[in-house]
Amino acid sequence: MEIKDEEKIREAFEEKTWNEVMTHDSWSVFKIMSEFVHGYETLSNIGPCVSIFGSARLKPENKYYKEAEHLAYMLVKEGFGIITGGGPGIMEAGNKGAHYGNGKSVGLNIKLPHEQHANPFIDADKAINFDYFYIRKTMFLRYSQGFVVFPGGFGTLDEMSEALTLIQTNKLVRFPIVLVGHEFWDKLVDWFKETLLANGLIAEEDLNIFHIVDTAEDAAKIICDFYKQFVLKPNF
Repeated sequence: MEIKDEEKIREAFEEKTWNEVMTHDSWSVFKIMSEFVHGYETLSNIGPCVSIFGSARLKPENKYYKEAEHLAYMLVKEGFGIITGGGPGIMEAGNKGAHYGNGKSVGLNIKLPHEQHANPFIDADKAINFDYFYIRKTMFLRYSQGFVVFPGGFGTLDEMSEALTLIQTNKLVRFPIVLVGHEFWDKLVDWFKETLLANGLIAEEDLNIFHIVDTAEDAAKIICDFYKQFVLKPNF
């Protein structure tokens, strides 16, 4: 454990005065409110969008980076905007495809001590910086009409799980969720079936909330076909 980590733990256990607690909590409330308000004001008229999730660590030569860029390009040509986490890797690929497809390119950036920095393909008026992950996730889920999840780490799994949970519990309309990459996702889905489903922790129909594909074309088709069945186009 680093010294700075130990200092943070010790500080957390220090007894604080009522005034210190109230001052800290009050400023936190105002900061949280300001992030929500800024997000709502910026995205309220954004129109139909698809969120693309995935690792910040994948480079432009990676096949999933290329698929994400291609998918975003195809979706904006169908009238959708693209929302990403605003950083490098898969997020950059999504914004890049939207940018070169002349579509809306939204970046919901999170302030982190390492790894995350805003990519250059976000529309200037659609770049938002967040301190709080849960507010950022709210914006993803509130303003998206579809979710595409590329390979990623804990952050990507967190975003995917949030979308799955909200649809499972009917807190969110049953928008399409598409996972890209059988080789990456199949073992996780096997665990869903062999452990979660087998122990009655999810229902069999919960496995129908998402689809797994290997190509950008197949991901785009699922999203577009979903809205065609309701005779809707992205400019609804």
